[in-house]
Amino acid sequence: MAWFDRLRNLLHSNRHSTALDREIAFHLAERADHLTASGLSDDAARAEATRRFGNRTGLKERTRDADTFAWLDALIADLRLTLRGLRANRGFALVAVISLALGIGANTAIFSLINAVMLRSLPVRHPETLLQVAMSNGQDNTFTNPLWEEIRRHNDLFQGPFAYGQDRFNLATGGEARNVSGEWVSGGYFSSLGVPAILGRTIALSDDIRGCAPIAVISYGLWQTEFGGARSAIGKTLTVNSHPFTVAGVLDPSFFGMTVGRQSQLYLPICSEPIVDGGQDGLDGRSNWWLNIMVRPVAGATAAQTGARLAALAPSIMTATLPSDWPPDLQSSYLKRTLTVTPEANGFSSLRLQYAGALRVLMVVVALVLLIACANVANLLLARATVRQHEAAIRLALGAGRARLIRQMLTEAMLLSLAGAALGVIFAGWGANLITSFLSAGGSTAWLALGIDWRVLAFTTAVALVSGACFGLAPAWQSARTDPQAALKAHGRSVVGRGRRQAGWVLVAGQVALSFVLLTSAGLLLGSFRNLTTRHAGFQRSGVLLMQADLVDDTPVSTDAILERMRALPGVRSAALSSMTPMGSRGENGLLSADGFHPANKMDALAWVNRVSPGYFATVGTRLLRGRDIGPGDGAGSSSVALITETVARRLFGTLDPIGRQFRRSMGNNTNPQFEVVGVVEDSKFRSLRDSVGMVIYIPAAQRGSPVKNFNIELRSDIPPGALVNGMKSIMADMAPTASLEFSTLEELVARSLSRDRLLATLATFFGGLALLLALIGLYGTMAYQVARRRNEIGIRIALGAASRRVVRMVLGEVSRVVVAGIVGGVALALVATRFIASFLFGLTANDPTTWVGAIAVLLLVGLVAAAIPARRASRMNPMAALREE
Repeated sequence: MAWFDRLRNLLHSNRHSTALDREIAFHLAERADHLTASGLSDDAARAEATRRFGNRTGLKERTRDADTFAWLDALIADLRLTLRGLRANRGFALVAVISLALGIGANTAIFSLINAVMLRSLPVRHPETLLQVAMSNGQDNTFTNPLWEEIRRHNDLFQGPFAYGQDRFNLATGGEARNVSGEWVSGGYFSSLGVPAILGRTIALSDDIRGCAPIAVISYGLWQTEFGGARSAIGKTLTVNSHPFTVAGVLDPSFFGMTVGRQSQLYLPICSEPIVDGGQDGLDGRSNWWLNIMVRPVAGATAAQTGARLAALAPSIMTATLPSDWPPDLQSSYLKRTLTVTPEANGFSSLRLQYAGALRVLMVVVALVLLIACANVANLLLARATVRQHEAAIRLALGAGRARLIRQMLTEAMLLSLAGAALGVIFAGWGANLITSFLSAGGSTAWLALGIDWRVLAFTTAVALVSGACFGLAPAWQSARTDPQAALKAHGRSVVGRGRRQAGWVLVAGQVALSFVLLTSAGLLLGSFRNLTTRHAGFQRSGVLLMQADLVDDTPVSTDAILERMRALPGVRSAALSSMTPMGSRGENGLLSADGFHPANKMDALAWVNRVSPGYFATVGTRLLRGRDIGPGDGAGSSSVALITETVARRLFGTLDPIGRQFRRSMGNNTNPQFEVVGVVEDSKFRSLRDSVGMVIYIPAAQRGSPVKNFNIELRSDIPPGALVNGMKSIMADMAPTASLEFSTLEELVARSLSRDRLLATLATFFGGLALLLALIGLYGTMAYQVARRRNEIGIRIALGAASRRVVRMVLGEVSRVVVAGIVGGVALALVATRFIASFLFGLTANDPTTWVGAIAVLLLVGLVAAAIPARRASRMNPMAALREE
């Protein structure tokens, strides 16, 4: 019979059954007529016909099996029975579904992030064929524009080459900056990626010429915010870094650029870079590394062949683009560089580099939480199977197979698991967006495409099915092993074997063990984060407002006059100017040399260079240890002086007194005149609180030879820093009206630098607390069930004179043994598990005794709390009532 007919019969089972009854009746009547014709009476003929026909019920079942999908029919029956059972036990169903939703939802949320950051391909045409050009070591992926133009000339080796570079663009016409993320792109960028404009046009190869017109392609989001989605936006002017650009097109909202975790909103031609940078032409700079290069293999070629062809051309490309101002040793090293390609279907992502390890750790953490949730539900199902053993015994006595009982229990488990998964997906959507807010770093907001795709759906479905099998098999197996005679003799009371009781305790001990692993991990990560936030970084992070100013024209400004007016603002205690700020993004460095200093390598001589005004150290809270501060007399024309950190003093001059000694700083072929050390300040962190103390020198900003284009101003105040922003804007509007301004506090910069540690500490603590809560519920539920099951035994003990304290000790002792067994198992697991988070720790080891002892104490306390109510209930039991039940 065709599957369609079977399905139709299944959907119309009543009509099918009626038709079958009519057919059987017809056959019986016909046979009875024959028998009557042969001489039997009517009654005898009907009886004989019925006897000869056989088992009508069995025949109907066999016919039904042949005419329908029997397995599907049985499944529907099981589902109906399961739903009726869950409706009758709403409390059990609610606790089970919520427990599973938390576990499955947490797994789905973390997997959604892993999918978005590490697995999902770029939304472009044939992303699997995209190849990124890189240096032979595979680490250096950025190129200069001369290198890009030279590589592009050999376009017979590959197809669709294009280049792009990330940047931030300021859309404000003055005052506080309105920065948006954007990209410099070559003419083949959009055509090679297959990304069309939904309005207007994209940047084309014909635009990719030196001296090109200032045009811009904008994202769908920027189109909405800047132009309200009006079609008339095409041809309008957009001010970019104070320069007018004409909007040429609007992109599809699904395209976010080439960088995962970042949404580019503005795309400018590479050839317009001189316009934006105010004449500082980066197109010919051979030391300006700012572009990524992508290609696709020609038809029939592989990635390896494309890489080999590029490597063969590398010597000529490097020779043609050799930086003439580099020292001979660096030029020699440059000429030895070669080229290769790496597949880049997933795009570039700094989030992937920074958070890949953290996301893997979190994936393991949430998997453990799900295991604990499964153990909880398994315990609930075991208790429920005990209650339903009389029903199971009756079904077995009536001939039901044990396989049918197992299938019924598994159907219930799967239904609970799938319901938990459906609720968990909702939880995952909220959780993934919350976690994304932790990923913002460096002043830019992380943006991820977190939509549910086939990978997320497949992952969630697989997790739900595996979870259902995990917590459903043991109760199903226990239920199928019910002895019908013993259960029926018990007249409704539970008949619980030793194995079933032990299974419950084993599950609880497993929960305690897994909870211990999560608690120690959370404690270690939390302690590491605390160490980072409380560590003295060499500056005082509170009460400091930072203003970053970028001058977009060559109009000279007096930074001294700006500082004087800033210092006069109400509430300002001190003000200073610098070229770098702690935890900031700007940086300048150089190689130091001094008599008697012999560095092992160049990195030993590399130091950050910060140009500061008088009062800088008092403003940021860095202590002056020896000598003097920079003063008003350290200006243009005076001798070159510098302050150095303790590390620089120790490395350059050893145990000698550094005050009055001299050193040089070189960069490329340029070597500055000698600096005289006039002071030593304490070491301070510069890029990250995790970094080792770097070498830093401070030189007077007034001794800078070139006009100031970019600078930072720090204000230390006695009032909330945010209250000074308007005053600073007003001063800058008077003194440098076209300057682009950005405001933040030193505390905010430090917090951004700790985003990964904060993410790990927060989520590990949350999931550790969740695991503890689930373990508490599991302990309480199991203990309460055991007390209820042993009601008769406890009643007899009390009737024979057992004191309440003895009963309480008995209950607490039973729980304590399970908790201690779980802790022992947890210690063994944690010895292995915590090794994988050792690289994320700061200031403590993976075997930190305080953390481990704390986790043990917390679990013992939770065990006592979970057992307190059942123990109290047992000690107050009425022995007569218990005995009457017996």
